[in-house]
Amino acid sequence: MKVLTVVTHPRENSFTFAVTARFVQGLRDAGHEAEVLDLHRIGFNPVLWEADEPDWSDPKKLYSPEVEAEISRMKEHDALAYIFPVWWYGVPAMLKGYIDRVWNQGFAYGGGSKLHHKQVLWLALAGASEDHFAKRSYDQMLSHSLNVGISNYSGIENSRVEFFYDTLEAIPEHMEGLLERAYQLGLHYADLKG
Repeated sequence: MKVLTVVTHPRENSFTFAVTARFVQGLRDAGHEAEVLDLHRIGFNPVLWEADEPDWSDPKKLYSPEVEAEISRMKEHDALAYIFPVWWYGVPAMLKGYIDRVWNQGFAYGGGSKLHHKQVLWLALAGASEDHFAKRSYDQMLSHSLNVGISNYSGIENSRVEFFYDTLEAIPEHMEGLLERAYQLGLHYADLKG
């Protein structure tokens, strides 16, 4: 399988990038082709301007060159993975802007369009504990948004959110356990079910 792995974090030396490296290593060890798209390093602009605003009267609208290039990139892959820190109980603005601009009308939805990807995995790195997220159902809220509101709406039936909790703990055993989990998710990516 060809898997596009999109990562978003302003710092390359972040734990988000460490998780990405281990996940991609697992993908490659399982025989998948993996491309990593680093939204910050390519200078992706998350702000939606008129050129990329959906035109409900024209499902075949051509978008800005930046967005058309990312749509072409997505079309080259069979499956997707997104790795990001959870900020304010949601995805970072960079990733939200990428989805707003690239998962656009006429490509991801609308006019009979749906994404062709077999599956998507969302790896959400949370600084807080699992209990903290469960207390107010933040985990369910984000999972529903990503699995149903975005993935399913765009035609991807197999969508799964995996939370990596307590990423600010900096306890070596815990952090290594999360990295091993990232590797295993990559290694068994083809077997994941939403």
